[in-house]
Amino acid sequence: MHPFKAIGLKLISALLFAAMSALVRQLGDVAPVGQMVFFRSAFAILPVVVIYAIRGELTTAVRTSRPLGQLGRGLLSVCGMFTNFSSLTRLPLADATAISFVSPLITVALAAVVLKERVRIYRWSAVLVGFAGVIVMLVPHFDVGAYAGASGAVAAVGSMFAITSAFCNAGTVIQTRRLTQTETTSSIVFYFSLVCAIAGALTLPFAWHSPTTRELVALIALGILGGLAHILLTESYRYAAASVVAPFDYSSMLWALLLGYWLFGELPDTLVYIGATIVAAAGLFVIWRERQLGLQRAREAEASP
Repeated sequence: MHPFKAIGLKLISALLFAAMSALVRQLGDVAPVGQMVFFRSAFAILPVVVIYAIRGELTTAVRTSRPLGQLGRGLLSVCGMFTNFSSLTRLPLADATAISFVSPLITVALAAVVLKERVRIYRWSAVLVGFAGVIVMLVPHFDVGAYAGASGAVAAVGSMFAITSAFCNAGTVIQTRRLTQTETTSSIVFYFSLVCAIAGALTLPFAWHSPTTRELVALIALGILGGLAHILLTESYRYAAASVVAPFDYSSMLWALLLGYWLFGELPDTLVYIGATIVAAAGLFVIWRERQLGLQRAREAEASP
């Protein structure tokens, strides 16, 4: 166990994901969402293949005993990526990032329903508090007086895309838990990128923007940043327990605030700050509770003959 190495990898991963989101925000005025999904996924395969080839794990990346399970996860990821990118093109960077924080809380609810995991009152309470935080964040985007005309509708649609993305990402986590029982991490990452790349490619005949050299570099960077961030995220959990690493996911909010202000001059509404704090606190409580339950189970296992 190397907790400081794990935390460092997690922080770098969060920064790369935030930079990727900023590129989506920037390209959203010219490039169709499907085209961005294609570049994000296709060029993410490149660092995945290179790194696993160096490790000699390339065969494990393409080998799978559950192709339908990989396809199901891939389709959930496709939905999550399309809706996430759609929200980023309509909302300030920090707002879209803050709403995405509800995903771990949705995962708790889905785990109880789909995986039949036992969820006690403490975590259900955290889920309800977290959803209350989301409602607080959404108030400015559904307040007719806050935005004029079409911009208000754009913000409302963007918020709905962000919530839909959070649900899809939570479903992806549930499906990942199922796949990890038989599949390698490398195969899950590879087929995720492959399915998303194919889905993005299918949209290209219907919506294609001929990019300038600068835009092409940005589109390719989408994939490379996303691929590297995904690998670093996976690696961070190799060196420390999830309860140690997961809280640092919220550092992405800081990166989103800095990049949003620096690149786009965006500052969130006060209610977004308040709602994000509520959601983050609820998420951190869930992580703390999971750690306590894990320690309790470990003690019970040691005590049993």
